[in-house]
This record gives sequence, C-alpha cells and structure tokens, in this order.
Amino acid sequence: MPPARPTPPPPLPGILGVEGVWRFAAPAVDVSVPQARHAVRDLLRAQGMNGEGYDELLQGLLLIASELVTNAVRHAALLSPQLVVEVVIGSGWVRLSVEDSHPYRPRALHNDEVESGRTGGRGLLLVKTITAEAGGVCDVERTATGGKVVWASLPLPRPRPEPQP
Repeated sequence: MPPARPTPPPPLPGILGVEGVWRFAAPAVDVSVPQARHAVRDLLRAQGMNGEGYDELLQGLLLIASELVTNAVRHAALLSPQLVVEVVIGSGWVRLSVEDSHPYRPRALHNDEVESGRTGGRGLLLVKTITAEAGGVCDVERTATGGKVVWASLPLPRPRPEPQP
C-alpha cells in the first residue's frame, strides 16, 4: 500500500478566484531551467499574482521551479529526455510540479550531510525548506508509467483588509 498522500493546505475562502491547470513540456536540457522559470513567472503574474502581496510567494515558487527543473535535467535526462511542468491554482493554494520518466526517487539531504562539505544535492532540501516556511507541503509521487512527479503546494497569501476611510 502506498504511503498516505499529503494534501494541499485547506482552501482559504475568497482568495484569488482564478482556478486552473497549466502544463507545458520541455526538453531535459540546461536551457529549459530559465525558460521554465520565466514561463511560470509569466503565468502566475497573468493570473493576478503580482504586486506587493505576492512577492514572497512568487519568489519562492520561482526558486522551487528552478530547483525541480534543474534536478530533472541533471538526474533524469538520460532516461527522460522530456520533462513536464505543471502549475495548478486552487482556491487558496498553488501547486507547482515537475514530472519526468526516470524511476529514481530523489531525497533531500539532511543538514549533517550538507555540513559535511558535500557539493550539490541541496536543491530538494531548499524546496522542502521554502515550502515548509510558507506553510505548504511537498512530496514525490510515482507516475503510472514508472516515472515521478515532484511537487510543492503553497498557500496563497490572505488578502489585506481594505483601509476604511
């Protein structure tokens, strides 16, 4: 029996009424990292996630996108020449995922491994840290075809009350 699947944070009512799913494929090559990051940035801004209230969320999601696409390019390209980036916006949360066809399940290093002078391998730890600090969840899931999807779901910021005259 597979482990219990974490669920996105509960929806927060009245936040960003846009809901949708966007997917795009990219080759598993270095140039796809900045291209994917820019595509995610442009998509989120087009969906209303711009301005002062969304700065921290946007920067976190862009860093997550960069790390997850970089991991797919560096570690999965041999068996997965293409990766898929998906952005899902729900009522109160946004989920970003990267799917590849490689069966290897990545794991985040622990702090003692990072401090031991090991180079590389900090990307998933960074994703987990950003996600946790934002109050979100992240995980790795197997696909039906034997690959994997690495995802992070972050809550959207609560709207600030309008100042009363």
